[in-house]
Amino acid sequence: MAELPRYKVPESVLVVIHTPDLRVLMLERADRPGFWQSVTGSLDTPDEPLIDTARREVFEETGIAGGELLDWQLVNIYEIYPVWRHRYAPGVTQNTEHVFGLTVPSETAVTLAPREHLQYRWLPWREAADLCFSPSNAEAVLQLPRFINSRT
Repeated sequence: MAELPRYKVPESVLVVIHTPDLRVLMLERADRPGFWQSVTGSLDTPDEPLIDTARREVFEETGIAGGELLDWQLVNIYEIYPVWRHRYAPGVTQNTEHVFGLTVPSETAVTLAPREHLQYRWLPWREAADLCFSPSNAEAVLQLPRFINSRT
């Protein structure tokens, strides 16, 4: 019996990993050199809790297992780039992205998943936003000071 194709769930997380002094971890995509982003990833199943997806993706992509993870209650709905639509069920053209922030100590070690990312950089938040290839990622990084200041 042939196995049915497994499509990506069109719901994902975006996790802005940052230090208390607002340095943001940026990752260069392995499949698109020159494209920089925060941690992103789709739910494994439609019922996977968003917080679990965020923790899993952070660990898979960076090796970071700790830190303070906060759901920013921001949601972006965007068109899936045509180059990646084959990963989704036929007719799926939009993705719903949930934004999280993860505060980690300044000396947090990063271990990249080599199939996903080529290199990383810790940058001041404005520089990180300028480096993002995704508009929703850039906007999330620009929101970082607001979320940090609302907690103090």
